[in-house]
Amino acid sequence: MDNSLRGRIAVVTGGTRGVGAGIAAAFAEAGAEVVVCARRPPEVRLPGVEFRPLDLRDPDAVRAFFADLPRLDVLVNNAGGTPYRRLTDAGPERHARVVELNLVAPLTASLAAYERLRRARGSIVMIGSVSGARPSPGSAAYGAAKAGLEHLARSMAVEWAPEIRVNTLVVGMVRTELSRLHYGDEAGVAAVAGTVPLGRLAEPSDVGEAAVFLASPAAAYITGASLLVHGGGERPAFLDAATAPKES
Repeated sequence: MDNSLRGRIAVVTGGTRGVGAGIAAAFAEAGAEVVVCARRPPEVRLPGVEFRPLDLRDPDAVRAFFADLPRLDVLVNNAGGTPYRRLTDAGPERHARVVELNLVAPLTASLAAYERLRRARGSIVMIGSVSGARPSPGSAAYGAAKAGLEHLARSMAVEWAPEIRVNTLVVGMVRTELSRLHYGDEAGVAAVAGTVPLGRLAEPSDVGEAAVFLASPAAAYITGASLLVHGGGERPAFLDAATAPKES
């Protein structure tokens, strides 16, 4: 299986921390020349990874960024996220900004990168979320955007074949430097990890290795696919609520 990306140029949006940094590191280890872009520089520079400032919600800046690249083989649309915010706690403008970052910005970047990716017969990896396939109270706009992102990727895969492959990583819970904001202290993280069939949260490197696979020659016949990276998902609640005797 050829997972090497030697000689390829890859852009990872939002690749300065967390999942994005894990993806950037994995691509660099696979031999790619990696450029990460975000509004702010990383606190810790990754070896073999170049940083360029970019606001992905500025279409003109995004077009100029990709026009300045000599070549492009892989685009990883990773930038995104949302604060915890119930629908009635904010106006539609706030929720629209979440959709803009998580759905419109990847579309903007993909369109700006299209010609270079087409010439290189490259690929796009969308970083989706399990929030796009289940109710997401407190992050409804984010979940809706991620559902849209997965659909967008499938449509792109058909429209842009055979020159460009487009796939989605549907990511579950990941342990990052911001995990405490979502799950609390170490006890909270451990309790949440206990709900995952594999017994732990993903590490950013887990997502990175999966992204490398989808971008590599090993996945040459894979496009329009959604790869679940969620440790088995969530244990169905009814199993714990049922009163039937459990098998030992």
